Amino acid sequence: MYSHWNVHKEDRIAVVSVNRPPANALSHETLKELAALLDELENDALVKAIVVTGEGRFFIAGADIKEFTELSPADAEEMARSGLKLFDRLESFPKPIIAAINGACLGGGLELAMACHIRLAAPEAKLGLPELNLGLIPGYGGTQRLPRLVGRGKATQMILTSEMIGGEEALRIGLVEAVYPLDELLAKAKELAAVIAQKSSVTMKLALNAIHTGMTDGPVAGIEQEAKLFGQAFGTEDIKEGVAAFLEKRKPQFADR
Repeated sequence: MYSHWNVHKEDRIAVVSVNRPPANALSHETLKELAALLDELENDALVKAIVVTGEGRFFIAGADIKEFTELSPADAEEMARSGLKLFDRLESFPKPIIAAINGACLGGGLELAMACHIRLAAPEAKLGLPELNLGLIPGYGGTQRLPRLVGRGKATQMILTSEMIGGEEALRIGLVEAVYPLDELLAKAKELAAVIAQKSSVTMKLALNAIHTGMTDGPVAGIEQEAKLFGQAFGTEDIKEGVAAFLEKRKPQFADR
């Protein structure tokens, strides 16, 4: 169904991997397929958590630069707005998305990874925003998400120098949450997804919504949204099961309702 993405669903987890040799660059078609893939995953009730990775030696090495050669300023702005809209959807997606960064994760690839909810990396992964080497700036949210994750100073340094960092440095500065050997990375990402998938999909959606609101609209709006969604959780079947399981000292069996 997809030319540039492989999709494998098993045990409430979907593993989706970019498959566009040689470097898994993000073309217009790759992003268009990602939008369709997100529609599919959002509507699949059997999928509760998602892992995104890359085929081969690359996660995503960046945008398809060949597509830049004939863009006018207006075309470029429209392309950026389209990519920003798609990555905003990733960031606000109602199901958790884990990036398993297995190799080069540059430019648009890092911008995609930063829009995911959780990032894991291999030590040999290379992460960076090298757009200034091309006479450009990041256009899919990199100037906004990187400072939020690593701080303004480090983000400014990385963007202005086009610096690439490895997985261990990315962990040290807070760009990723954990580092695993390459041959264990995908398995570890799936293990994490499996733990998360045991939770109620209804309350996961509420939690992701509250986190996203606070990050995008500020802490005052986030606190207000948290209180509202906390109340909504009490209207679900799953809170009754969760409380009953706690009192009965057993594992809850959530119905996702």
